[in-house]
Amino acid sequence: MAEILPADKALEPALALLRAGDVVAIPTETVYGLAGDATAGAAVARIYEAKGRPRFNPLIAHVSDMEMAERIGRFDPLSRRLAETFWPGPLTLVVPLKPDAGIHPLVTAGLDTIALRMPRGFGAKLIAAFGSPLAAPSANTSGRISSTSAEAVAADLGPRIRLVVDDGATPVGLESTILKVEDGKVRLLRPGGITAAEIEAATGMRPERGAGDIEAPGMMLSHYAPVAGMRLSVEDVRPGEALLAFGPERVEGTDAAAIALNLSPSGDLREAATNLFSFMQELDRSGAATIAVEPIPAEGLGEAINDRLARAAAPRDTPGGV
Repeated sequence: MAEILPADKALEPALALLRAGDVVAIPTETVYGLAGDATAGAAVARIYEAKGRPRFNPLIAHVSDMEMAERIGRFDPLSRRLAETFWPGPLTLVVPLKPDAGIHPLVTAGLDTIALRMPRGFGAKLIAAFGSPLAAPSANTSGRISSTSAEAVAADLGPRIRLVVDDGATPVGLESTILKVEDGKVRLLRPGGITAAEIEAATGMRPERGAGDIEAPGMMLSHYAPVAGMRLSVEDVRPGEALLAFGPERVEGTDAAAIALNLSPSGDLREAATNLFSFMQELDRSGAATIAVEPIPAEGLGEAINDRLARAAAPRDTPGGV
């Protein structure tokens, strides 16, 4: 089983594993990530192996500063403005990959673009000390619920990795927003910890939705899935279902639920985002065959929450990403 070390004691052990070509589960402000050297094919393959992840699904390369980011990708003025506004933080930018970047092709899944993010906290310190970008998808079995605590990582990936760095529950609780600038417009490839309203305030333009092919992590149609089935935006709860509630008002039949958890009794979307994955995991562990989910508003962080729920409820093994 994986060893769990607190962040203040984990830097050197984590560096030793990374330098040996191994992987490490690390905390970020979004969810826990499974990190490996983005320049080394064996390390990237180890990430895919540990997660059981399809190799057509690209990974995010995490950097410690803008200088490292610019060694890897080309930033147009709008992408640069987004980076300067939201980095470090829960924003991933898809930019053209420089031919001499040194990123292993497994990271990009053969694309000529690279997804880049600059995390806060332990991740930034680890990357700076390592001196090279780290590929780091969410630290969970591919397609399953993302982990927002060290304990959740160990319960899922513990037999397959050697170290989990523990820095408590992740403050955002959802993966990063992924943006791509094309033809002077901002495309939203995946909603996440930065809202569309925040993007519009920074750029003066509303991000365009909609994506076709897999251009970045988190775009598979089936993803973040529990073992249980999912019913979304329910109007009632059926006997024996687990209930994922939201807000102060309940739908009909709540008393019939086998177990119920409320993402935010006050209806606060940021609190709901923080609790989403851990509550889904707890309800899934209850053994209920189905999780019924109350309606959640689609504005602000609700867009990202509903995106994750829709992917969790999609038919399983459907191509489309973290």
